[in-house]
Amino acid sequence: MSKYRLIIIFILAFFNFSLLHSEVVKKIEISGNKRVGEATIKIYGNIEQGKDYSKKDLNNILENLFETNFFADVKVSLSNNILKIELEEYPVINQLIVLGEVRSKYVEEIKKLIFLKENTSFITSKLSQDVEKIKEIYKTLGYNSVTVETKVRAIDKENLDLVFEIAKGNQTKISKISFTGDKKVREKRLRDIIASEEDKFWKFISKNTKFSQNLVNLDQRLLRNYYKSLGYYNVEISSNSAELKESGNVELIYSIDAGKRFTINKLITNADGVIDKKIFFPLNEEYNDFIGTYYSPFKVKKILEKIDQLIEDNNLQFVEHNVEEIIEGESITIKFNIFQGKRILVERINVLGNSITNESVIRAELEIDEGDPFTELGLDKSLANLRSRNIFKEVVSNVKEGSSQDLKVIEISVTEKPTGEISAGAGIGTNGGSLAFNIKENNWLGQGKSVSFDAEITDTSLRGTINYSDPNYDFLGNSINYYVSSTSNDKPDQGYENTLVTAGVNTSFEQYQDLFANLGLSASYDDLRTTGAASDSLKKQSGDFNELAGNYGFRLDKRNRTFMPTDGSIVSFNQVLPIYADKSYIANTFAVSNYNQFTENVVNATKFYVSAVNGVGGDHVRLSKRRFLSTKRLRGFKRGKVGPRDGLDHVGGNYAAALNFEANLPNLLPEATKTDVGLFLDFGNVWGADYDSSIEDSNKIRSSAGAAINWISPIGPMSFVFSQNINKATTDETESFNFQLGTSF
Repeated sequence: MSKYRLIIIFILAFFNFSLLHSEVVKKIEISGNKRVGEATIKIYGNIEQGKDYSKKDLNNILENLFETNFFADVKVSLSNNILKIELEEYPVINQLIVLGEVRSKYVEEIKKLIFLKENTSFITSKLSQDVEKIKEIYKTLGYNSVTVETKVRAIDKENLDLVFEIAKGNQTKISKISFTGDKKVREKRLRDIIASEEDKFWKFISKNTKFSQNLVNLDQRLLRNYYKSLGYYNVEISSNSAELKESGNVELIYSIDAGKRFTINKLITNADGVIDKKIFFPLNEEYNDFIGTYYSPFKVKKILEKIDQLIEDNNLQFVEHNVEEIIEGESITIKFNIFQGKRILVERINVLGNSITNESVIRAELEIDEGDPFTELGLDKSLANLRSRNIFKEVVSNVKEGSSQDLKVIEISVTEKPTGEISAGAGIGTNGGSLAFNIKENNWLGQGKSVSFDAEITDTSLRGTINYSDPNYDFLGNSINYYVSSTSNDKPDQGYENTLVTAGVNTSFEQYQDLFANLGLSASYDDLRTTGAASDSLKKQSGDFNELAGNYGFRLDKRNRTFMPTDGSIVSFNQVLPIYADKSYIANTFAVSNYNQFTENVVNATKFYVSAVNGVGGDHVRLSKRRFLSTKRLRGFKRGKVGPRDGLDHVGGNYAAALNFEANLPNLLPEATKTDVGLFLDFGNVWGADYDSSIEDSNKIRSSAGAAINWISPIGPMSFVFSQNINKATTDETESFNFQLGTSF
């Protein structure tokens, strides 16, 4: 009997305790709010009349209202079934004024990136953060001594004007970049790797000539990744210093200790006992390819992608993996641990910091979604996707506990950056001069799409193109590109001028691992006009021509990296088919490039190219569609002066082919000369003239050999080609020396 009495006493005590700590709200009283309406307060605070509120619930109301950033103080109390909420609102920023910056685009950028904005709450604690944010913006532009002062002009108790007074000071420029230590790699190649550039008079547009710590950090990361990709696993960028000169500019000095070069000794798959090990047997093929080769994080990444694909193909849930790299002498054993992770789901994903970029753009790059299994792997890949978009300065994540133990809440915070680019280039050489200009926006209207315009002018032509690209069309993972281009050629010495206007759309996507496909549709208008100086055959091609064509292609990319590859190959095929054309044709192009590295400074490249264009239904191929070889594919010959000749004019062929062997020479000249020397052996042919059987088709293998020199001169980058013809046709025009002076501004 006493046992039951104790149970009853316990139940009554618990009931009385609950009554003491919770109360039903019958009335809500809100005071102190002038700007924010009661309905809004109830929504943000999750406040409901008739609901039973505990002390924890009251604390949640307090936190919810503070998180709105509307209120400087919030007091919540519950007594006699009356919920009282006493508020003190922040004053509102009426005007946000930026002084000391004359360029409106920078003023707008500042207003976008700082926390405090017009018609929002003035929160004193955020003011110092915004001052640091403004300083950070200017430091990325090279203003390292910028000062920012703030002033508050009170209008009344509820409104004020906020003023930022900016004194930028002088820009700090990079006067010189040098590399010291056990580099193992030529300095010129290292200069190509880093983002920073020396300040030169022709670099007046480039922003990378301005010193900033962010740029230095990027350089270090690029150098470290490059050395590791060559097998220098323990490379140390031990110190980098910025020495301030009397001019106020700096000299960047990067000290490098490359260390030993490591090879891959063994690759191991270590799968949990609960996972079928046979699933990962296909990895052995990749392992055999890499064992004995130099270590590279790109090789590890390739295997991890293969593991991810096997996990997805076999529908393995909550499976994760990590990598162990075990050093043994001068070799590395790489162990891939594959294990069953915790059975946790993603409850919610919050995106923070995107004041410009649409949230849908960010969510489209995520590999995991709300309701999916939570894995560190999926989160890491999501962050990598966002960083690769190149529209955010920083992307970080924070994983919090969800509403239950098997749920997680992910917060993804992004820091946006300026996404506009402008560049220009100019060149002059034995083949004439050129001027190029490009302007691009990588995050158009915050939609993650890019818009660009580029133009190029030479002594005989003018070309302009407008591009609009969506890298993730309709959130399907496929890119789509729209373009309009116009090209005008004026060649009085050959007796003709023509205008070619083209508009088109194309899409590309990764069909399988490393295999990319592209599809496109284009419409063009070609207006060819001839003069009395033109040949009779060329005059027959004069007129207006319209065309609608489709194209498709494939690209298999097995290079170890897209920029400055040292190993692997890339193979591509493209075909153009007529849908409607005044002069129908079919065009095919096949190309392959293979790269091999003999030493750190010697890379061999073998390249093959063949292209054909043939008329359909008895039509002849127009002049603008005929094939030529550029001076990069066949050196030792003048541009456009190889192949069939109509009178005195080289008119291109129906076919063109080239085979190139290239290799750079190590340390032939002192590094102080900033000069690279390479050797080449070229074979090429341009042949076929379908529009006139009386023209010799010029079907003969041409060849040349020589040396190519690239020199960073005081007046800009210069390239020289010294070549000797081995074989040529009688109609060809050759050149034993070619130079080019040009740069990007």
